This record gives sequence, structure tokens and C-alpha cells, in this order.
Amino acid sequence: MGWWEVSADTLAGSRFVLSPLAETIAALKTLHRGTAAHPGEGAWLARHGPAYRGRLAGDPVTAALIRAALGYRWNATFLTPTPAAERTAEPPSFTDELAAVRATSADTARADLAVSLAGRPLPGPLRRAGDLPERTAGLLEWVWQEAVLPYWPRRRRVLEADVLARSAQLSRGGWTAAMDGMRPGMRWLGANRLQITADDHPPRELAGAQLLFVPVTPRQSWVSWDVRPAPGGHRSAVVYPCSGALAGIGRVAVPEALGALLGPARAGVLALLGTPKSTTQLVALTGQGLGSVGRHLRVLLDARLVGRRRAGRSVLYFRTAAGEALVAAQCDG
Repeated sequence: MGWWEVSADTLAGSRFVLSPLAETIAALKTLHRGTAAHPGEGAWLARHGPAYRGRLAGDPVTAALIRAALGYRWNATFLTPTPAAERTAEPPSFTDELAAVRATSADTARADLAVSLAGRPLPGPLRRAGDLPERTAGLLEWVWQEAVLPYWPRRRRVLEADVLARSAQLSRGGWTAAMDGMRPGMRWLGANRLQITADDHPPRELAGAQLLFVPVTPRQSWVSWDVRPAPGGHRSAVVYPCSGALAGIGRVAVPEALGALLGPARAGVLALLGTPKSTTQLVALTGQGLGSVGRHLRVLLDARLVGRRRAGRSVLYFRTAAGEALVAAQCDG
């Protein structure tokens, strides 16, 4: 079992952050794996998978590089740098984050690849190539431009909604609740111990380090930490997939009769409120504008089908008993 010893001060200073580079790495891992976790991801993979495979087919050295970098049980460290943790409203730019990959030396990249290959020999072309970090950065840049950037505004709303949901869980039940189901094998053990994976890895002490939690929309997860201290001190990060319905970036199925009764858009909002959600989450999940979601919520509140409560700085909406009965009746019918 792999676990981190997290001091109370480190946990208190933990933060959720967004990272365009982490989203791109998660997309790269999904493209390379070639299988989808849900229908929305399947449609995206069908659209971009052939171009990705074609790019690697035309560049055998980069193909060998990415196979080695994604490893067998561990990613090459230089491929997954720990995100920055600036306290700004905007996430860092993809270009700024990618600079950390480009700044890696070829020798460091080869050493990281040797670890990710878990004792298997480094392919000959990778032993000779002196531009491994630049090749990696070039492929990540291609994935960002072709397969992530066109969807980034939508994905960013979903990521922000997930952070709001986790923050609400944190305010209600502490870090134990916020980390629940965050990534496979991860759970709070108590006594300052955070289990990161069920695999057998040596424990790590995070005293004095920044601990970051980074959501991504693809069904991918990994951990990273600074091998060399950053200017602000050591950082460690847990990259995790958005939870539940947020990961699908799709709409819930709305019973036809419920849509006829309330209107499809308003019925979609009510259907999503089986678990409490903020307006930001509803905007992300429905694709409707903030004004439209607000109007639907006002009507549902006036009809007493929906209630609301404050969680920290967020207002969460939920179905009332009457709303639950209405949705259940239409689903049963």
C-alpha cells in the first residue's frame, strides 16, 4: 500500500487547481490507450484517435518515446510536471506549463524513461536522440491544439463545477468527504496518512510541502511531485478524474413526459438535481447559459420542486420531496 504522511498544516493549505497541461496529458493517455470510459469520451476518441495514430505512424521515434514515457506502472516524471499553485482566478497558460517539459535535459528524460520502463531496456533510438523533451512537448502541443483546445471552454466549466462540488463536500465533511472516490485506491486513513494507491510503494512525508488536487475530464489519474524544489517549496499533486456525471460531460436522460410537462430544458435541470448542485455546475452540465439556468431554478423554486441551501460560499440546489416524487413518477411511468 502506498501512502503519504500529510501534516495538519499541509492538509490545511491544500488547494484545488486547474491545469491545461494536466488536461492535455490525460487526453494523450486516453488517445494512446484507445478505449473510452463513457459514450461522450467515445465520440471524442472516434473523432481524434485516427489522427493521433497517424501522427505516431509518421514519427516512429516519438511513438517509441511516448510508449516508454507512459510506462507500465509509472509515468516518466518529466512528462507529468507538478502544476503551479499561484492563487489567481485564471489557471496558468498551456504554453507556460509546457515550458517545464521543454526545460528538461535529455539525460534527465532518459533517466526518467528508464524508471517508467521498469527495468526493460531503453529502445535504441531513444538512447541516441538528444531532443526527447522537445519531441514530448511537440506531441503535447499537438494534442492540445487538435483535441483539447476546441473543447477547453466547456471542459473548464466542468472542471470548475467539480471543484465547487468537492469544496462543498469539504465544508460539510472535511477532507475525508472531499477525497471520497477521488481516484481508485485513494482514501484518508487517519493519523495524518493519505493512502494514494493500493499498490505497494514506499511512504512519503509531505511536511512543509504544498498538496494540490487537480481534476481532469478524461478517466485518468496519476500523482506527481517536485524532484527538484520549486521556488515556492516542494509541491505534490494528485490528478484525478471528475466524479460521477461530471466526467461524462453529457446530459442526463429526461423522461419524455417530464419534458412535455416542464419543457425539456427545465426538466433537464430538475433531473440533474438528484444530488445538490450549484448554478455553475448546472451551467456546465446542461450547456445552457447562466441566465437560462437561473430562470429555470426560479420557476422550480416557486413550484416547490426545488430547494436551496448555502454551503460555504456556494448556494446548492436540490430536489424537494415533491420534486423527487415528480421525477420518480415519470421515470416509473
